Amino acid sequence: MGYKKVESYDEDVTNVLRTKYEDILDTMGEDKSRDGLLKTPDRAAKAMQFLTQGYDLDPQAILTGALFKEDYSEMVIVKDIELYSLCEHHILPFFGKAHVAYIPNGYIVGLSKIPRIIDAFARRLQVQERLTDEILNCIQDTLKPHGVAVVIEAAHMCMMMRGVQKQNSVTTTSAFTGEFKNVESRSEFLNLIGTNLR
Repeated sequence: MGYKKVESYDEDVTNVLRTKYEDILDTMGEDKSRDGLLKTPDRAAKAMQFLTQGYDLDPQAILTGALFKEDYSEMVIVKDIELYSLCEHHILPFFGKAHVAYIPNGYIVGLSKIPRIIDAFARRLQVQERLTDEILNCIQDTLKPHGVAVVIEAAHMCMMMRGVQKQNSVTTTSAFTGEFKNVESRSEFLNLIGTNLR
């Protein structure tokens, strides 16, 4: 009787990444055989696979797996969706919240699928601008709604830990299609998610 953690990783990929992390520790002048670092290359190899698992996911398939015919035609908003990603420029984390809305056009999607597609795109090497567009385009192309709105607010460790070292800066990106190009619909969405973006 005890705690057993069940994880699944590609053994070949883990072996390659482990060797690379061992090389990094050696290059830094660290002693990879000391207690605190003994299992670090293995842990880091598995962590990197987890943090980039989005490459193995199909966001469109996630959405089409839970499409329901429905006559509802008002705004559907899922807000404050936590997201975690890795900046492709420095491989450092950026994290924050995504707010997504769409206006159905005959079909709605299971609400849990929107956070799932965000994870599918975020768990890749990313830039926030492209992540915003990928989420928007996936929903637009799959659901074909009357419009989609996506706003992401995130803090970037590459700005906080290095470079300009600004701890309180937040980056906001937005993208809109269809009805959300209309000022009234866009303003309603932005008011409902509680952001000052106009």
